[in-house]
Amino acid sequence: MNDYAHPEALVETDRLAEHLNDPSLRIVESNEDILLYDTGHIAGAVHIDWRRDLQDQVLRDYINPAQFAQLAGLNGIGKRHNRCLLRR
Repeated sequence: MNDYAHPEALVETDRLAEHLNDPSLRIVESNEDILLYDTGHIAGAVHIDWRRDLQDQVLRDYINPAQFAQLAGLNGIGKRHNRCLLRR
């Protein structure tokens, strides 16, 4: 964890389970296998498809910050939400 820029942003699965009904939390699932979300996901999680949603279809690169902000907004994610990453 010392190599991670913000280790304080990582949480264990039990902490996530305790906060599933927290309105300030948005859970995002983005998997390499894009079909995994459809076979089961964390209750309330939104699906962001890394190919369709995170890749710029023209530049063959990631979307820019403005496009990411728009994507986040479309998925109900805003500045009022907590930021954390789920540690596997």
